[in-house]
Amino acid sequence: MNKKQVLQRLCNDEDYYGEFGNQFLSNSHVGKLLKDPLNVFKPMKSIPAFLIGGYFHTCILEPDKIDKYKVVKSTTRNTKAYKDVAGGELCLLQHEVDMIELMRDKVMANDICRDLILPGNLYKEAHDTGDVEYEVPMVTELFGNQWKGKADIVNHNEKLVIDLKTTADIEKFQWSASKYNYDSQAYIYSKLFGYEFLFIVIDKTTHQIGMFDCSPQFYERGEDKVRKASEAYDLFYKTKDFDPKQYFISKTL
Repeated sequence: MNKKQVLQRLCNDEDYYGEFGNQFLSNSHVGKLLKDPLNVFKPMKSIPAFLIGGYFHTCILEPDKIDKYKVVKSTTRNTKAYKDVAGGELCLLQHEVDMIELMRDKVMANDICRDLILPGNLYKEAHDTGDVEYEVPMVTELFGNQWKGKADIVNHNEKLVIDLKTTADIEKFQWSASKYNYDSQAYIYSKLFGYEFLFIVIDKTTHQIGMFDCSPQFYERGEDKVRKASEAYDLFYKTKDFDPKQYFISKTL
């Protein structure tokens, strides 16, 4: 299978997040490889924050797919009404959808944000010009391993890969960027696409918008994480006769 065929497969979310996509490492593996390498491929439990983030992305970038989300008109996930509709599935609450759609409107009302995301001002026009692409998969080799990524937005005019984020406190986003491995994400995606990386962030409470570009030091910290994650992957998953029970961390305090 050539690279073009691989990327065509990875356009499909089922392939990207499923068995086919598991032949590649991604930024979502970095944290586990650094802290809990034995469980790096254990499925992550879905939580409301991930669902909210996904809906935010979809309603801006792929509004034609918004119907895939189930929305329950309930105030909490503890009510009988929610449980009856959800049937054990994690669903969005109506007030969460209202909050997300308000954030979408705030982002798209900002002229600079809108021009970066939709240079044609209309979703279809932007797609037709080829100036901007959405949910774009790419693969590359880093430190001897194959890595994948799927960019929210690739703006070819500005030569930017743009990632949309929501945050609980925009004043602490720089701290969040380190905690949640956004630095390794920026490094990986800059290598995948050959463009600089930009975060467009909105505060879930104040609706303050932030645009965070990446310093050389930010990329370097990300590169260091990816290198160490690759070393951990090589040790735990590619080293013949390696016994993980004999592994320990050795440091001087």
